[in-house]
Amino acid sequence: MSAETQNWDHSVDVIVVGSGGGAMVAAIRAKDLGANTLMVEKTDKYGGNTAMSGGVIWIPNTHLMKEKGLNDSDEKGFAYLKHLIGDAVPDERIQAYVDKGKEMVKWLHDKTALRFESLDIYPDYYPGAPGYMEGGRSHDPKAFNAAQLGDEFENLRGQHPQTLIFNIFTMETMEFRTVFKKEKGWTLLFSRVFFQWLFDLGYRLKGKKRSRRLTLGNSVSGSLRKSMMDRDIPLWLNCGMKELIREGDRVVGVIAEKDGKEIRIQAKKGVILGAGGFEKNQQMREQYLPNPTHTSWTAGSPGNTGDAHRVGMALGADVKFMDDAWWGPTVVVPGEEQARMMIVEKSLPGCVFVDSKSKRYTDEAAPYITVVHDMYKREKEGTECVPSWMIFGADYRHKYPCGPVFPGEMMKDKQVPKELWDSYIYKAETLDELSKKIGIDSNNLKTTIANMNEYAKTGKDLEYDKGGNEYDRFYGDDQTGYPNPCLMPITAPYYAVKVHAGELGTKGGLVADEKARVLDKDGKLIEGLYAIGNTSAAMMGPTYAGAGSTIGPSMTFGYIAAEDVMTVK
Repeated sequence: MSAETQNWDHSVDVIVVGSGGGAMVAAIRAKDLGANTLMVEKTDKYGGNTAMSGGVIWIPNTHLMKEKGLNDSDEKGFAYLKHLIGDAVPDERIQAYVDKGKEMVKWLHDKTALRFESLDIYPDYYPGAPGYMEGGRSHDPKAFNAAQLGDEFENLRGQHPQTLIFNIFTMETMEFRTVFKKEKGWTLLFSRVFFQWLFDLGYRLKGKKRSRRLTLGNSVSGSLRKSMMDRDIPLWLNCGMKELIREGDRVVGVIAEKDGKEIRIQAKKGVILGAGGFEKNQQMREQYLPNPTHTSWTAGSPGNTGDAHRVGMALGADVKFMDDAWWGPTVVVPGEEQARMMIVEKSLPGCVFVDSKSKRYTDEAAPYITVVHDMYKREKEGTECVPSWMIFGADYRHKYPCGPVFPGEMMKDKQVPKELWDSYIYKAETLDELSKKIGIDSNNLKTTIANMNEYAKTGKDLEYDKGGNEYDRFYGDDQTGYPNPCLMPITAPYYAVKVHAGELGTKGGLVADEKARVLDKDGKLIEGLYAIGNTSAAMMGPTYAGAGSTIGPSMTFGYIAAEDVMTVK
């Protein structure tokens, strides 16, 4: 849309649309380079998918890895990514990520309130690939005290329910792993975190239940919001972008709706779109993603409805990977707005995923993106597999959580909320009875369970090699007494939960170059327009390199976009 420049309601150098990790990094970096920056967020909460997430970023060869004595290099990082991504993404864009990612992490530590720790035992997702690392590239945010945010803490989007303990507090990634695996010192660690929440009396006396010890995605978003506040960077909530304003060949501003009123905001240098994907838009899901698909299956933020995709495409922007997502098997819990991702549960011993014919189709402990790719592959072959079923037995139920259902040793069956039975979780004394309850083939299920029980005894999964690599075993349990930490017999009584083809967000978006500049269908720049995060076509292409492969690129290209936009005269 063309416009007269004198009609602006507000004018800044850089407009950042969205408030996730990448958007915040872009706003802060641009401000540090001298820009008058404004962030607009259409919902009443800031943080987007980042705030709800695990908050981990995947970045090769950082100074934090070196501090732990880990031997990584830019060459190894590029080789690993290139092997996984192939020619789906230009080498220049991959190289920019490798080059600038580590620089971005160092800048964050030097100039902002956000701190990360290299997870030296968290492996990349594809062992055996060239450049693979057994640990270190995934970085976990350190705990942040939300008291530093003052009243602005109330505007921070809450953690996803699946990350909350007792629906109140969270832990850092390795803290959670220590407690979950009941490693040495786990009771002391858990008690310390619990009592830190309990004795935050000043906050408790205000009637507030939420913990102010922020970890995971809330730590990232809270730390970066504090850094924005330190720089007086304005954040307008309830301000949704409606259109981009273009004069000639350049984007010069946006039309937004703020508090019910349409306003025109000038961007003298550029507009950075970091407004998430389209996972909450059913029409776009059906148009672009494999079917069947549904908004209720996503773990993404409620504001992600593809607004930035729409305005970008209206200007002729090219798009790519629109049929792909940051897939993962999810479960839908009655009464919860977002689906829960089965990251840990699927990797534990004593469970199996089956299709509608009760046949297995994947390594359950594989990277979550792989599991859903396998779901749709089976679906495409003609067997209903979306949704699937996770079947488990008495030992699994006793030892491990499954979504909102705590382990049986903590929450016996009679203590499970009644509304979850036969809607979320199903139980039967026999496989025949369970099959009838959930509508799958009984004879095939018996064969599948018999095979899994035999694999548990031998330690070798002859079909999909579950537990056969470092990543599979990371969430396994080596205390079962069986040779494979991802395999354990499945015995009566039997349980089932319905598993959907869900995701953390969509991958498809506006095609951007190595400087995050948006390209049109002829490969030419749309001047003044940048796209990052899930608004852009994923730098990771069709793959998922390791934990943090969504937020890592989002923040890195937010950093890159801010640097490039400041070269505009």
